[in-house]
Amino acid sequence: MSEIKPIVNALKRSKVGAILLMIQIMITTAIVSNAAFIIYDRSTYLQQETGYPEDEILYFAITTFGEDIDLSQLFEETETTLREIPGVIDAAVIAALPLSGSGSASGFDTLPHDQHQNGDNRNVRAAYTTGDDHVLNTLGVKIAEGRDFRPEDIVVTNDPSMLAKVAIVSRAFAEEIFPDENAIGKTFYSGNTGVEIIGIVDTMKGPWLKDSRPNNVIIFPRVEARMYQNVAVRATAEDRASVRKSIEDKILAQYDKRVVINMRGMDEAKAGYNAADLLMLRMLVVLIVVLVMITALGIFGMTVFNINKRTRQIGTRRALGARKSAIVQYFLVENGLICLVGLFFGCIGAYYLGGMLLREYSLPALNNLYIVVTALSVLVVSLLSVLLPANRASNISPSIATRTI
Repeated sequence: MSEIKPIVNALKRSKVGAILLMIQIMITTAIVSNAAFIIYDRSTYLQQETGYPEDEILYFAITTFGEDIDLSQLFEETETTLREIPGVIDAAVIAALPLSGSGSASGFDTLPHDQHQNGDNRNVRAAYTTGDDHVLNTLGVKIAEGRDFRPEDIVVTNDPSMLAKVAIVSRAFAEEIFPDENAIGKTFYSGNTGVEIIGIVDTMKGPWLKDSRPNNVIIFPRVEARMYQNVAVRATAEDRASVRKSIEDKILAQYDKRVVINMRGMDEAKAGYNAADLLMLRMLVVLIVVLVMITALGIFGMTVFNINKRTRQIGTRRALGARKSAIVQYFLVENGLICLVGLFFGCIGAYYLGGMLLREYSLPALNNLYIVVTALSVLVVSLLSVLLPANRASNISPSIATRTI
């Protein structure tokens, strides 16, 4: 510690290099701590449980252009045809496809719209879709409480104002709209239409994983006969590829005045939806690696520069009896002082950068643990970066001090 004063005096005589290195360490600390936290947050998001067997489910749409057929009957027959394909577990017409990035959502109430002003109403946002009594099995989700749809629950209509009277909901929605109560048998409202909750599914994601309420999902037992229909097919994971190849032929063989479009697996749809996040993760990893490497090279280069500039001084110290360990310690302490100052301001910068990202981009608040771990990591990297040139400096011969430059 007796060397700190001469080290500080030496740094005062050569300010520019030390200041630039401090700024580099400060920027690295601020950016890397936030980037590492974002990587963790996005990785958790990408690995979240959706509730569906993603590798078993296929999505596609059917556009029917023939006008010589009953659409309701046609799609009933289509579902039957799809279920008969070897390897298929179930199939269903469905309004909105989970994890697809496209669907519908609305606010649902605990009181009819006409009574909002008279009582304590609770409004809860949820994504919703519709299907028949095969939709849950097709999506691979199981009833945790209550019951599944029955054929008599299904509303077949083309009237958008005609709603089903029952629904199956996700547990997240049930607990939010009826907290501290058993939601089975409870009624929520869409406008003035009451809907009874008959079943609850533990985990079920909606179309948008980035939604403010991604876990709030409602399924209504309702089927519309439309010329454009979304269809979901569930097959065993090992049979899905062969099922995929045969679906279009089976459908067109049944009725050829239609086209099958946009066929993809649920896992593929999810990957497409999350592609931007995955790209961002890769870019952040590259950014962290580049910043740490630049910082390490900067510290290494500065140490080599200082050693070359102080060769005679080091030789003189060696001639006066300084041990090799003392020379190494000198450069470690010098680098440590520069690094600690840079880390101090870098931690402050990381905190404020995290706050800015929270305000401007609605990212989660930065966990201070990431700042601490990043600072310690940068300190370790900086000390390791100085070891090699410091060891080389400790091997300078005392005879160097007697040479003329």
